[in-house]
Amino acid sequence: MIAVVPSLIKQQVLKNVRVDPSSLSFDMWKEIPVPFYMSVYFFEVVNPEEILKGGQPRVRERGPYVYREFRHKVNITFNDNDTVSFREHRRYHFQPEKSRGSESDYIVLPNIMVMAAAAMVEHRPMSLRLLVTLALTTLGERAFMNRTVGEVMWGYEDPLVDFMDKYFPNTIPFKGKFGLFAQMNNSDSEIFTVFTGMKNLSRIHQVDRWKGLSQVSYWHSDQCNMINGTSGQMWPPFMTPESSLEFYSPEACRSMKLVFHEVAEFQGIPTYRFVAPSTLFANGTVYPPNEGFCPCLESGIQNVSTCSFNAPLFLSHPHFYNADPVLAERVLGLHPNAQEHALFLDIHPVTGIPMNCSVKLQLSLYIKSIRGIGQTGKIQPVVLPLLWFGQSGAMEGETLHTFYMQLVLMPKILHYAQYVLLALGGALLLIPVVYQVRSQKCFLFWSGSKKGSKDKEAMQAYSESLMTSPPRGAVLQEARL
Repeated sequence: MIAVVPSLIKQQVLKNVRVDPSSLSFDMWKEIPVPFYMSVYFFEVVNPEEILKGGQPRVRERGPYVYREFRHKVNITFNDNDTVSFREHRRYHFQPEKSRGSESDYIVLPNIMVMAAAAMVEHRPMSLRLLVTLALTTLGERAFMNRTVGEVMWGYEDPLVDFMDKYFPNTIPFKGKFGLFAQMNNSDSEIFTVFTGMKNLSRIHQVDRWKGLSQVSYWHSDQCNMINGTSGQMWPPFMTPESSLEFYSPEACRSMKLVFHEVAEFQGIPTYRFVAPSTLFANGTVYPPNEGFCPCLESGIQNVSTCSFNAPLFLSHPHFYNADPVLAERVLGLHPNAQEHALFLDIHPVTGIPMNCSVKLQLSLYIKSIRGIGQTGKIQPVVLPLLWFGQSGAMEGETLHTFYMQLVLMPKILHYAQYVLLALGGALLLIPVVYQVRSQKCFLFWSGSKKGSKDKEAMQAYSESLMTSPPRGAVLQEARL
């Protein structure tokens, strides 16, 4: 029984976490069943004119602007090699009741397109840089822009986009409108191919290919280009504190690894909390394996220009949390702290399914004065935060109840039931033993009593015979002898 029950529990878990239409978790995998939100905070530039004159940037955090995120997988195709391919459709709906502000709010931010154009021609001939300056002036482009939240998020018409597409073809992956999240709304992701675990449980949920690739080519080392881990929604079951959470993020263009932090609990369900290690965005000097992500600046920010149309964009934790302190010191208005800016995932270790998560990342733009580009003025080199966003969700309602009953409570009942049944079995085995022992004692007692009575009668008869006078004939016979 002790050996059988854990095996039954393991089989039940594996049956319900693999990517199989008959499994309990398949619908959760196919479409996120819990409310998932994206909260966006903008860093409004307070003193753009001073920055152009060489002054220190000052920013003010605006938000959150909250969006309900809907995701579901489409074009699901099961392959012969124990994998399944799919795309993920995403759409966002603004939630005014959860937001502090509206999408019509105007915010002053660095002009990403201008700074990207300036960076692209920084090392080109002076004549070309002067031509770009002339073009930017003609188009009315400036180093800073005043746009609405909706425009920055989902796109705005910009003649500079058409200009770059005409004179610098294939340098930007979009046409017409430009927006930071324009490519993510009402759109399908690239094709993911992951292992189902139906034949090989050791690779369950692991990514086999992304866009048909087994590795990317954005970075400068094979290790950094590797596509490792899962697609970021489920992980292999039966985790231990030595386990790590590894996943490939298309938005970051790389694989990321989170590490175990502590044992926790969510709504009565035991969880493991995983957090980002301090080395996640460390530069190559601090953490040599990250050298492939360089060229790097200060530690704690990752250069993602190679996968963002060569715009000088950087990824980090919000407010430069866990980064070189000099980054936050160069921009007034930043206040990094772990409680507000650290990310975490709470995972049920037996199934590998997330219970509660909060992923927070910041996007920043490296700006500086470039000789020959008049729009950049005398800007001092600085990594200027644009925005940070947090994606959060927690299992709740009927989904939580079903998960708890079938994948938490039932295995727990089976676990304890084996000991109860073992105890009952032991008791049933003892009953005939006790009965046999008691019966043997009774037999010995009665048999001993009967034997004692017979011995007593014999002794008494012998005593009486000694006391009785012998017959006369017998005495004379003895005398003659």
